[in-house]
Amino acid sequence: MINLTDLAINFGNKSLFENSSLTFDPGKCYGIVGANGTGKSTLLRLISGDEKPVSGTISVPAKINIGVLRQNHFQFENITVTEVVLLGKPKLCDAIREKDKILQSEKFEGETGIRLGQLEEIIAEEDGYVAEPFAAEILSGLGIDEQYHTGPMSALSGGYKLRVLLAQLLFQQPDVLLLDEPTNHLDIISIRWLENYLSSQFKGTLLVISHDRNFLNAVASHIVDIDYEELRLYSGNYEQFLESKILAETQKLKELETFNRKTAEMQAFIDRFRAKATKARQAQSRVKQLDKMEVPEVKQSSRIAPSFCFEQSRNSGRTVLTVNNLCKLFAEKTVLKNISFEIQRGEKVAIIGPNGIGKSTLLKIILGEITADEGIFEWGYETKISYFAQDHHEQLDGKINSFDWLYSYAPHESIGTIRGLLGRVLISGDEALKQVSVLSGGESARLLFARIMLEKNNVLILDEPTNHMDLEGVEALGDALNKFDGTVVLVSHYRHFVEKVADHILEMTSDGIRDFSGSYNEYLEKFGEDHLGRTVSVSSKKKLPGKLESKQKKLSFEERKNLQRKISKLNKQAARFELLVEETEKKISEIESKFGIEDFFQITSREEVDRLQAEKGRLSQQLSGHLKQWEISSQNLENAKEQFDL
Repeated sequence: MINLTDLAINFGNKSLFENSSLTFDPGKCYGIVGANGTGKSTLLRLISGDEKPVSGTISVPAKINIGVLRQNHFQFENITVTEVVLLGKPKLCDAIREKDKILQSEKFEGETGIRLGQLEEIIAEEDGYVAEPFAAEILSGLGIDEQYHTGPMSALSGGYKLRVLLAQLLFQQPDVLLLDEPTNHLDIISIRWLENYLSSQFKGTLLVISHDRNFLNAVASHIVDIDYEELRLYSGNYEQFLESKILAETQKLKELETFNRKTAEMQAFIDRFRAKATKARQAQSRVKQLDKMEVPEVKQSSRIAPSFCFEQSRNSGRTVLTVNNLCKLFAEKTVLKNISFEIQRGEKVAIIGPNGIGKSTLLKIILGEITADEGIFEWGYETKISYFAQDHHEQLDGKINSFDWLYSYAPHESIGTIRGLLGRVLISGDEALKQVSVLSGGESARLLFARIMLEKNNVLILDEPTNHMDLEGVEALGDALNKFDGTVVLVSHYRHFVEKVADHILEMTSDGIRDFSGSYNEYLEKFGEDHLGRTVSVSSKKKLPGKLESKQKKLSFEERKNLQRKISKLNKQAARFELLVEETEKKISEIESKFGIEDFFQITSREEVDRLQAEKGRLSQQLSGHLKQWEISSQNLENAKEQFDL
């Protein structure tokens, strides 16, 4: 249990929140929401101990292990990916390394043998004999292919390195898990896996900041809202929180309206009858009542949406972009194959597909940053491009403040124009003098969009534009793009945003591209393949034919009979693998108990020790396979039962 008592935090002269008290109970998930700059990330740093409050106290039990996602992904360049994950449990890693060092020695006697027994106990306590399979499961769930597990971190991109650090944190299995925008840099399959893991497997307390309302709906049992310069706790997921908050705000406004009406009526009576002797006593009574009435407190919300407005100085030609048979290989691996499509003026194009399929690579080719191995592309007449990169640091660097950075793109504009534009994206006053290198993710995104607004180009290319932006900012951006007369090409995993903006879908596959003219919902109606939704099981790789799953026809008697047989078969299959898991775990436990015998390593031959070690390793691999098969069987059984219940 974590207790916050009379907590207060400031940013400069601005109070973020004050006199706030909350209790975070074990085993519950708290989604933390609020406008950019209200102190969400600061709250996590306070709880982790990285920052101190202005006043108030934070009480964390002494033995509580708090896990924080750090951004130190370049620290482990020469270490294998699996080893980085295992470092989530330093005690286990140290024990494994020391044990390996001892076993590599010529002989182990006396104190060395005793120490080996102690190390075996530590490894067993830390679940060390299933550590690597567990690490592999997490890495695969987060979209890191098995071929990279034994390779160095240096072989991964920055986004994938962050995934490894997230895997390290999940492997740690802390008592309290602090996550700040964990879905950034994840594709939809990985997001679904993370949702499932956090909601069903993680047993500790979770505090998570996210702009993804679908993710919060999936994992959150409570919402902490940072608004009105205070912390407010709501029960339920994000949608339930919105309903409760709107209801509370509506009630406050009604109370104020009632107050204003009553006071107006009293004042009118007083003004009318104060001078009349027959009514003077009644008028005086109302004066006293009026003096005692307290005005209902209606605080100003900190949720202020930015004002995006994209304009074009002139139209492009009718055909904006033509792409013919683009192909791209990296290290003899085909990333793009037979990519052909055409984009017309005014279209809002969403490029979708699984992670690693080459969406960002395609953007970099048409932007001229990298060269295709085959095929051609051609921009149309008078196309002028503005680009929003997924990694903001690519475009924001150096010791320059926000005002000077934006002014450098339009030195002919007045200071007032630049200041006004910064104000529209909620960077005003002294905040405009902050160096771009220290801006938060949300501030960086809004500053980049201010530059795009200033450029007034007719083609916008946006790579994950909603990353780091709060929910109000996402809605404002979607509205502005819909009103934009020019052309938009975007890559996004955020379904709500794609639904709101796109009228042309390009689905990338390993064999080429599916070109669909229409909204994302219309795309689903025709193909039924939801790459951005959360209705399809994480483990399911089968595509739904025809209509959406929710629109499946009712099963016939014969179909239900066949499905019953299938359920019975899957039930037996799941039970068999569950038994194999139990039997294998028992065999591993028996070997571990031998290692725990006093003086075992002194009285046992080296050959026997090596044999038992090898046997344990073999059993651990078997256990991993049995667990995977049991998981698949159980999921298939669950899916079949759900189908039967339709």
